[in-house]
Amino acid sequence: MDGPGKGLTPARFVWPYGGRSVYLSGSFTGWSEHWPMTPVEGCPTVFQTICSLPPGYHQYKFIVDGEWRHDEHQPFVTGNYGIVNTVLLNREPDYNPAVLSPHTTSGSSMDVDNETFQRVVRVSDSTLHESLPKISETDLEASRQRISAFLSTHMAYELLPESGKVIALDVDLPVKQAFHILYEQGISTAPLWDFSKGQFVGVLSALDFILIMRELGKHGSNLTEEELETTTISAWKQAKPYLTNQTVEHGKILSKRLVQAGPDENLKNITLKILQNRVATVPITHSSSDDGSYPQLLYLASLSEVLKLVCRYFRHSASSLPILQLPVCSLPFGTWVPKIGEPNRQPLAILKPNSSLSAALNLLVQAEVSSIPIVDDNDSLLDVYSRSDITALAKDKIYTHINLEEMTIHQALQLGQEPYAYGATGQRCHMCLRSDSLHKVMERLAKPGVRRVVIVEAGSKRVEGIISLGDIFRFLLS
Repeated sequence: MDGPGKGLTPARFVWPYGGRSVYLSGSFTGWSEHWPMTPVEGCPTVFQTICSLPPGYHQYKFIVDGEWRHDEHQPFVTGNYGIVNTVLLNREPDYNPAVLSPHTTSGSSMDVDNETFQRVVRVSDSTLHESLPKISETDLEASRQRISAFLSTHMAYELLPESGKVIALDVDLPVKQAFHILYEQGISTAPLWDFSKGQFVGVLSALDFILIMRELGKHGSNLTEEELETTTISAWKQAKPYLTNQTVEHGKILSKRLVQAGPDENLKNITLKILQNRVATVPITHSSSDDGSYPQLLYLASLSEVLKLVCRYFRHSASSLPILQLPVCSLPFGTWVPKIGEPNRQPLAILKPNSSLSAALNLLVQAEVSSIPIVDDNDSLLDVYSRSDITALAKDKIYTHINLEEMTIHQALQLGQEPYAYGATGQRCHMCLRSDSLHKVMERLAKPGVRRVVIVEAGSKRVEGIISLGDIFRFLLS
């Protein structure tokens, strides 16, 4: 089939269950021709193809890694070719769009414009919004108890890699030098060491540099670029509460103690420490002295590492946790774009690429989020701006000669990824579909460096929500 003809109806077929190679065959191909399906950009486990078919009743199956398969979640019957899926296409006499033929070669499966995708017949996700699978309170509690029991009986030392390095910074280091170290080492956070106390006393993170950049951009600020040359991390930490209006009692700042853990502490406690203290990592330290002085820094534990252990443990027994099979849109977590008629809830922070970097930094701080989806005029995902992206301003000392109000997010993102082109976001944007199971989303979040996934509409990549590591664990441990 070389292209759409008169009276044909565009239909999108989706195989959302992964595989190395996926093909489509059916009554419309005579069951002898196999049409290739391509992965959805950012969702490598979701394959799709769009083809123009005559109106009427059609049967079809998928060929996944050489095996004939059908989608159990779509209508199916038993026919001459075993169990086959079925679809009924209605005629649209006044509609003759240009659609992506299954034989059209393209570097991306997103090459159909958004308007066309609004009108194609969606074969594989049309039933999701009609009846969502449900889980009983008993099964829900049983799933949570199993995961809680696993975390309670596994220890922090299981997170430690066989080899690697952990970077700590001296509190007497100038802030400017620390900024460059984080950028050069490709990290967004580092524990702080105080030699005079023989202890780790805090953490320097990307948020610190966001606050510094915002302070530098203020008129009449007491913090200048020259002072970054001499201002130590320790001095910044002492001034930070006054600049950010943190709680003061009797003239003294209420200082926060460093959240840390020992190698024999269980993973549930570590997870709760991260969630309750709203931190990204917890240093795993060990001291051989009785007073705990001069501890050894072993590792920085994160929710990603904990989730990786959970996924590995339950990977071959996922059926024992009914909750893992549910689509994420049916579960009460994450931040979602509200539908028409829905009650107000926490808004999803999004920005356009021409928004100022100042607007992005202000939103990261004020909305207390770690990342912001960047979308086009159709709300389709282009990229994500995260707190950690602030370190790219250390490149060639760019932070010394930029205006936060004049630099756009587009320009800021170019600093960390060149050459840069929208649609070629690589591994910066990790996406899933609202129909994806909790298990699939957890597997994606367990990958190194992934802290959240953006939920998008297949095809258009229109942003529908965002799910973070914290969302997952707050739900599982609630």
